[in-house]
Amino acid sequence: MAIEIGQKLPQGSLQEFIEVEGNGCSVGPNTFKVEDLTRGKTIAVFGLPGAFTPTCSAKHVPGYVELSDSLFAKGVDEIWCISVNDPFVMGAWARDQGTRGKVRMLADGSGVFTKELGLELDLVKNGMGMRSKRYSMLVVDGTVRQLNLEAPGKFEVSDAATLLKQLG
Repeated sequence: MAIEIGQKLPQGSLQEFIEVEGNGCSVGPNTFKVEDLTRGKTIAVFGLPGAFTPTCSAKHVPGYVELSDSLFAKGVDEIWCISVNDPFVMGAWARDQGTRGKVRMLADGSGVFTKELGLELDLVKNGMGMRSKRYSMLVVDGTVRQLNLEAPGKFEVSDAATLLKQLG
């Protein structure tokens, strides 16, 4: 069952590949607890099937990078991209997409957090394994305030412009 508006995010961990040492983080993959990252913050979260895939690379991530300043101006503290990929792939994709300082590229390498959200997508027959459905959500202090879940194969409601409009 998929997470719904008004529910708390499940406990879990995500990894981020850190390029520059500082703020208690070392270079390379760092593991963060979701509940710690969301405490007292407003987070725009979007999930997608995979790094370097066509729609994800050409539309989904670039939209959040382009509208990051507008989202921050509306009270969003951080923007997260979550994908069922390892942190090394997410780090390389972050460099490729120019997300630094705009979008945190968070890896859910084994898909455990995505499964806890109820947003896993079975792409085994396509040779991609278990992945994430395409979605966006607004999370305030760990609670889902807005959820935009895409129909299979679609990219119509999880884009940055839609979430920005929902912020008012």
